[in-house]
Amino acid sequence: MFSKSKLAKPGGLLLQGVLWLYFLVSVYPLFWMISYSLKNNNEIFSTNPFGLPTHFRFENYVHAWMNFNIPRYFANSLVVSIISTAGILILSLMFSYAAARLEWKLRGVARVYMMIGMFIPLQVIMIPLAILVKDFHLINTYGALIVPYIAFGLPFSCLIFYGFLRGIPFELEESACMDGASIFRTFISIIMPIVTPAMATIAILQFLGSWNEFLLAYILISDETMKTLPLGLLFFQGQYSTDWGGMGAVMTIASLPTVIVFLFFSERVERAMTVGSAVKG
Repeated sequence: MFSKSKLAKPGGLLLQGVLWLYFLVSVYPLFWMISYSLKNNNEIFSTNPFGLPTHFRFENYVHAWMNFNIPRYFANSLVVSIISTAGILILSLMFSYAAARLEWKLRGVARVYMMIGMFIPLQVIMIPLAILVKDFHLINTYGALIVPYIAFGLPFSCLIFYGFLRGIPFELEESACMDGASIFRTFISIIMPIVTPAMATIAILQFLGSWNEFLLAYILISDETMKTLPLGLLFFQGQYSTDWGGMGAVMTIASLPTVIVFLFFSERVERAMTVGSAVKG
């Protein structure tokens, strides 16, 4: 008779093959973009559109960085994304803790009200939002993007944190209370370390969303010095559409922060998938 390992081996090899195929399909666009950024127009469109560059033209990066306003766009996107992500994490975690772990009047109503924000399309409130931002004199400022990004990111983040916090045994807080810990001490010393994986997940998702957001930035930002990278890419394509290698370099530069964020937080995201069940056990 065949052992279980022998029977399982073909299935395991097939699964590995499918995963490797998925990996190659997922990585190829990134490889193509980097390769694209190191070519000239002739290679991109005619002689070598899909292969490695015959000559690595690193001057595309120097040209894109030095001759255009890329450093300013990059800095604007970084400031907006970091502040928006930090604001979302702080506010959503505090609200979710209050809704999931504390007893107070209208707790359920407040949670439902927060969740409704997930079902409101951006296009519906775009004009009122633009008017509101103008009335508060936030046009062409960081606040014009940071405040809406935080508002739109709170509902989903609260949903994730609420479900995560509901899975934590209440006995942990009861033990801390018996030892004399205040609610703030309990929140900082016990709850926050447990929800760190969920915080990493939310940080990645919200940072990527803020970094890549285009529609609100296009509507609310018109000052050249306040534009973010997505707007800068549009400007680059509009006026310098012949320099495709330089545009590839800009796209590669724009992708670097998202890749770095994922590399730093990917392990915590994986832990977030299992830590809930581990805490319950």
